[in-house]
Amino acid sequence: MTAASELASELSFFASADGDLAYLDVGTGDPVVLLHSGFADHRVFDDQLPSLAAEFRVIAPDIRGHGFSANASGPFRWADDLAGLLRHLDLGPAVLVGLSMGAGVATDTALEHPELVRAIVVSGGGTSAFEYKDPELLQHTARAGQLLAAGDIAGWLDQFTEGVAGPHRTVDDVDPSVIRRLRELTAHTIAKHTPGEKDWYVPLGDPWPRVPKLDVPVLALHGALDWPDSLAMANRFVDTVPNGRSVTIEGVGHYPNMEKPERFNEILTDFLRSL
Repeated sequence: MTAASELASELSFFASADGDLAYLDVGTGDPVVLLHSGFADHRVFDDQLPSLAAEFRVIAPDIRGHGFSANASGPFRWADDLAGLLRHLDLGPAVLVGLSMGAGVATDTALEHPELVRAIVVSGGGTSAFEYKDPELLQHTARAGQLLAAGDIAGWLDQFTEGVAGPHRTVDDVDPSVIRRLRELTAHTIAKHTPGEKDWYVPLGDPWPRVPKLDVPVLALHGALDWPDSLAMANRFVDTVPNGRSVTIEGVGHYPNMEKPERFNEILTDFLRSL
């Protein structure tokens, strides 16, 4: 069993008001929360968990409707779920590290529950007000939505993996192990849902007027080959907060933590130590 597998076997559950929410709780020290991308789960961070847990207390939840967490049966917000978990664990303020959709969870939580947030790291995203303008990305997401609505899971997985490669590469240019792992995680989450089911997620509303008031350190950790819209969202967030900066990892796309984990971990750990 690998170190990451051993960590995953220690999954815990928080009894929220609307079902059990899964999370990993490992290590000791200052709290760091890892928030995964859409359709995946905490295992997206398998390459970060052992390294970070050697120095910090790491909480890696499965966001509601993903991984091993309950689906929603009524209205909910990402930020409130995470705040409930952190208060249950008597944690905070914590550093929130969000990948893609997870970046939206991190920023929503900082806006709605600022007392729980010490710093923010975003990768491949910014706020929960996702902004897609690139015609190629819009076409990609529209096609993915059509396949999902039709229940064509195999087709959707193929479309998803094209998105992992991004606009500058083909799937063949990405490490096959990264593609395989992401397909496994996303297939697991998709299996929890049915086509046409009600989406109970309640958007926060336009967060941008409030973003300049987020007076905590912010780091955007980019993959240089990511979709331009993803980079733009992260850069806009960094440029809007009072204390933000960005670092780019060359040769990787939307999942720099999986494609170049050692470099990602080095940059992230240096930022955490600086706080």
